[in-house]
Amino acid sequence: MHPPFDPMSPILREQLPEGTDWGYQLKWDGVRLIAHIDAGRVELYSRKMLSKNSVYPELAASLSAVGGRCVLDGEAIVFDPVKQRPVFQKVLQRERMRSPGTISQAGSRQPVQYVLFDLLQDGSEDLSGLPYQERHQRLLNKFPDKNGLFFVTDLYEDGESLWKWVEEHQWEGVVSKRLTSTYREGKKHGDWYKKKTALQLEVMIVGVTIREGRLASLVMVMDGVYLGKVSLGLNEQMKRQLLDFALADSARQSPFASLPSDLRRDRLIWLQTPFAIVVTGLEITDAGLLRHPKIVTFGPMTRQ
Repeated sequence: MHPPFDPMSPILREQLPEGTDWGYQLKWDGVRLIAHIDAGRVELYSRKMLSKNSVYPELAASLSAVGGRCVLDGEAIVFDPVKQRPVFQKVLQRERMRSPGTISQAGSRQPVQYVLFDLLQDGSEDLSGLPYQERHQRLLNKFPDKNGLFFVTDLYEDGESLWKWVEEHQWEGVVSKRLTSTYREGKKHGDWYKKKTALQLEVMIVGVTIREGRLASLVMVMDGVYLGKVSLGLNEQMKRQLLDFALADSARQSPFASLPSDLRRDRLIWLQTPFAIVVTGLEITDAGLLRHPKIVTFGPMTRQ
């Protein structure tokens, strides 16, 4: 089983499936990563089967010590020691880096880990037709150590208890997997599901977009990374007040080294004094944008 192929993906569902044929895992809030290992040679692939060796050189180097041949499925994450959970924006920052020197510096500040959840090939044996519970156990047997740059995620029997823990600790969600399921590409299955917690994020507003002389939306960043535009939750009075603030607080220079593609046709006013707001959204897309954002509250907007 050699990439390229379409990795099996969980389907969004509001309810956790119940029964003895289901196991539950944490949703790790990272970037999908397939690893093909053959006698010390490692090839890393994204969900769309793009090469990722240059993005995660430390993972490729660490996995090169794995003997023999195997195909692994998992997620690259960056764990935030303050928030005590993975943060997607931090691994997305790595995804957007291009310079080897910058990647090396980022790795020392924010180490990337590889969370394993499936073993698709072991030696010459194709395991994709085996039940998931057996594949997961073989993965645990192969990688029993929880320390280091890669480790196996746990498989739980009690989905409701795991969901309560996820909500309490503000993790992304729970993935439910039918224990007897084989590995089937894409989403043409009824065996893997995901339930996600509601996203509520504090973001910084670094600029506004203007359309026909009126404020159209606010430009969001989180942890220094572009998150998209938001307008839902603004009424006309708020738009006028925000436009007045932006005109009085305008900055000449963009906060982005490279202007995000969906801002290139907009008329923009950048702010000298970014301010915080709280937004909700459905999810952060693979492109790093908050899907269906809505403003909940504003922080102070003050000029120093």
